[in-house]
Amino acid sequence: MEKIYLDHAATSPVHPEVVEIVYEMMQNHYGNASSIHNFGRDSRRILDNARLVFAASIGAKPSEIVITSGGTESDNTAVFETALSRMTEGKHVITSTIEHHAVLRPMEKLESLGFEVTYLPVNSFGLVDPEQVRAALRPDTILVSIMYGNNEVGSLMDIKAIGEIIQESETTAYFHTDAVQAYGLETIDVKSSHIDLLSTSSHKINGPKGTGFLYINEKINLPSFMLGGEQEMKRRAGTENIPAISGFQKAVEIVQNEKEQRKESYLGFRNQLLERLKKADIAFEVNGSSEQHLAHILNIWFTGVSSEQLLMLLDLAGIAVSAGSACTAGNIDPSHVLMAMFGSDDPKISESIRISFGLGTTSQSIDHLADELIKIIAKLKK
Repeated sequence: MEKIYLDHAATSPVHPEVVEIVYEMMQNHYGNASSIHNFGRDSRRILDNARLVFAASIGAKPSEIVITSGGTESDNTAVFETALSRMTEGKHVITSTIEHHAVLRPMEKLESLGFEVTYLPVNSFGLVDPEQVRAALRPDTILVSIMYGNNEVGSLMDIKAIGEIIQESETTAYFHTDAVQAYGLETIDVKSSHIDLLSTSSHKINGPKGTGFLYINEKINLPSFMLGGEQEMKRRAGTENIPAISGFQKAVEIVQNEKEQRKESYLGFRNQLLERLKKADIAFEVNGSSEQHLAHILNIWFTGVSSEQLLMLLDLAGIAVSAGSACTAGNIDPSHVLMAMFGSDDPKISESIRISFGLGTTSQSIDHLADELIKIIAKLKK
């Protein structure tokens, strides 16, 4: 049985060239980047080169890149360290109802510490209205955290407009964006978008798990979230994982060169699948915006079809998709993103699946997915 992986928004396969780099680094470049001997200097050179690539990919300076263990640590650092270091200036924070739990859970923790969090709603397309950000801003607002692109429905926020609103306001709030899903596919310029803090993760772009970076604007001085040594220019303690960081660098270089080609392919897969479903008279709707969306994420509501049953039968057919964020997939709670978009009683909550494209996805695999969906849905609706 052919196995087809269509859950790239959860995690992505490691690119073969990345595997080669990681393996070579593990064999030959094992020095501690903080050591002053030749082995350490070798690792420091590799680390510095990677930082240059990461910075250039978002229009930042190398000194503004703090290498972390991934998106969760980057989000937690941005939220907690901003709030705790600025609490004498204000205790009001703004976010949205559809953020990843790596942002939402820290926000809940801040509330328990006496901070006030404004959760902005989204419309039925999963989009935050920039004007709602403007309306929510207050003199005591110290942080705004709005994701770049949603991990479940792919809605793409107007980050530049939000950044401009914050920049033009009288508030001194920092602007953080979780760009874990958008990084690598969207063209990101932190300066023109007035972004102060930005989170990324290697494993979403065919790099190794366990590494990522947090962009911190040079005008901001955030305390280290991890306490210990003085790595990352005293901004993140812990010995740098040179093999993983080098692998991440290679993944960034590859995706930067292939960005437009990948987007075109993913949009083609999207249209191919939707056309097949339409021709088969399958009752469905696409969740999210048809205009402002990430190319690789497609969330579909199949009317009257249990997503749980559909996922199980697709899995038995060798096809991997999901019903939401992989970080909550083991939880029986419904998608907080779909609930925010449609309300808690809407049938879309229990009848939608997420399909996400990436390395290894082909036109043939999309046809196979369409064949199985058509067959399974007909069976479930008997």
